This record gives sequence, structure tokens and C-alpha cells, in this order.
Amino acid sequence: MNLKFSDKKITGILTVLPGNEVLFEDEMENYNFSIAKSLKLKQAMGFNKKRVVKDGVTSADLCIHGLNYLFENGKLNKEDIDALILITQSGDYIMPPTSNVIQGHFGLKEDMICLDINQGCAGYVIGLCQAFMLLGQEAISKVVMLNADVLSPRVSKKDRNSNPIIGDAASITIVEKTTVPCDIFCSAKMNGQGAFALQIPAGGARMPSSPETAVMEEDAAGNLRSKDHLVMKGDEVFNFVQTEVPPLILENLDFSGISKDEIAYYLFHQPNKFMLNKLADKIGVPREKMPSHVVENYGNSSGVTIPVAITTSIANELLNEECQVCLAGFGVGLTWASIILSMGKLNFCEQINY
Repeated sequence: MNLKFSDKKITGILTVLPGNEVLFEDEMENYNFSIAKSLKLKQAMGFNKKRVVKDGVTSADLCIHGLNYLFENGKLNKEDIDALILITQSGDYIMPPTSNVIQGHFGLKEDMICLDINQGCAGYVIGLCQAFMLLGQEAISKVVMLNADVLSPRVSKKDRNSNPIIGDAASITIVEKTTVPCDIFCSAKMNGQGAFALQIPAGGARMPSSPETAVMEEDAAGNLRSKDHLVMKGDEVFNFVQTEVPPLILENLDFSGISKDEIAYYLFHQPNKFMLNKLADKIGVPREKMPSHVVENYGNSSGVTIPVAITTSIANELLNEECQVCLAGFGVGLTWASIILSMGKLNFCEQINY
């Protein structure tokens, strides 16, 4: 599906990272593998360190910390917020919606929209599409889009496939109307038949958590996890990304009428450095145009890896000038989506710790 939006812009991006840093070597003894094999995996995949929350810290905590920072430093006014969107797979509650909880925490005005969206790796892009749609209403001039995931507690510490890469983070993106003519192009696809390639089997209505779902089981590769933990079919996900994402990016470029060379940066969700390098080669763009440092330094925080890539790679550039960028997310759902837009001269573009 191709979507086009006009006269909307991103005016600020803040990312919030836990201050708690864990090195790959710190957890090697948890795995049912030799140290030599684990170090070989580290080298091949580019694993290094990650940021994870301390016990009890939630997605809402990270978002509230970031919003406090923006309010206290005069970068965002409470009364200007017309819509609050939260994209997360790790809401604080089944009910009420976490976006409403955050609204209530700050005592924001009642005349606004609060919305939770359950999306993962493509969540940042899907959230931006929703923000652009809301800005099509006369009553809405400023949308605050929160993207946060705290998934480290849902990953087995004995799972060498997932534990080395899963990190936690949040981002706050301000999206507004603009009087400067501009077009934004989005291409998105979903395939629920592949939904269980990435899942947490227990904890929902289909399979409530219980003592039985907490039992650790060993898979064919030697990883130990329970049904309460994240399960990722790595081969299926890798093949999906390499097969489906490049055609989508080319479709998005064709839809926009913008050439590959005109895109200054390809800011993609970051499962790992190896996968991104393969993607850059398949799409036919220089690897230096596709930052790939996030997982090895901060971990895979699902869709939040996109704004983390922005604030850690090109923040200074985006504060001073505009450029064409391509954002893309792919994974849980299965969902894959891409947006091409002009971004720059932001009011803020920075990263803080929790």
C-alpha cells in the first residue's frame, strides 16, 4: 500500500536510553555454548554491548522521563499537544492504555487524542503514518509520537539467539503541520501468515502465563527459554528481510520519484550489523549511507532503533540543514514499511539517559 502525505514535518526527536550497560562478555557464561563459539558469534554479528533497564522500569517510565526533560527545558509545551501516540509492544497494562496513563501523569488537556499502537520493528514508521493522518484534521496541529519498548525482561538470559541483541529504549518525535509545501511518501505491507516468526507465546488471552509456561525448555540449537520468553526464528526473519524489504524500498523510491542517489541517509531498523550490510548491498546503496552501529552499542530496541540511529549519527546535521532520508522498519507482524521525506532544521535532536 502506497500512501502520500503533504505539508507535514518532523520538528524534534529525543531518544531515551537506559544508563545500565551490559557487555556481551558479561553474559557469555549463561549460554549453553563454549566461550570460543560465543566469541565467534560476537565477531560475525557485531555484538558488543547493549542498554537495558533496571528491574521495575517500564516503557512509560522512559517516556515520562523524556517528556519531563522536554517540558522542563522549554522544548515542548504541554498545552500545544493535540494527540499523544504510543507505539509499543510492552505497555504497562493490558488496560488502561498506557498513552492515557502518561496523559494523566502530566495532567494534559482533555481535548486531545490518546492512542496506543501495538507494533514492533516497523512501529516507528507505522506511527509516523498515523501521526500524519491525524494532522489531516483541522483540530490537530501537533502530535507527540512516543515509541518505546522494554523487552529485555521478556528474553531468556540463556538464549544466545536473542539475549545478546535485545535492548530497551524510548523516543519522542514531534510531528506538526507546515506551511512549507512538501510531500511524504510511505509504502507499507503486512503478512500475518508469517506472524509467528517473532513472538512471545504466553502472557496473552490465548495462553495466559502460568507456572507451566515458565518452565525452561531447550531448543535444537541449545538455547534455553520458556513460553513467557521471546522466540525468534532467525532464519525465517533473515530470509524475509532480504527477500521482501529491498523490493519495498525500490517501490517507495519509484512512488516518490526520488532516485537512490538523492537519498542522503537510509535510516533503517537495526536487527544487527550483518543484516543491514546485506540489505545495503541488495538495494544497491553505499553502506556508509545506512548507519549500522546501533545494535553493537545500544541493542535492538525494536522500532526505536530508527530514532536512535538518527540521534547518534546525524543529529548535528539535522539541526542545521535539511536532507532527504528513507526510514524503514521490518519484522514483527510480519510488517515492513518505508517512508521517504525531507528532514532537517529540527528544534532539537538529542539523546539522554534514564
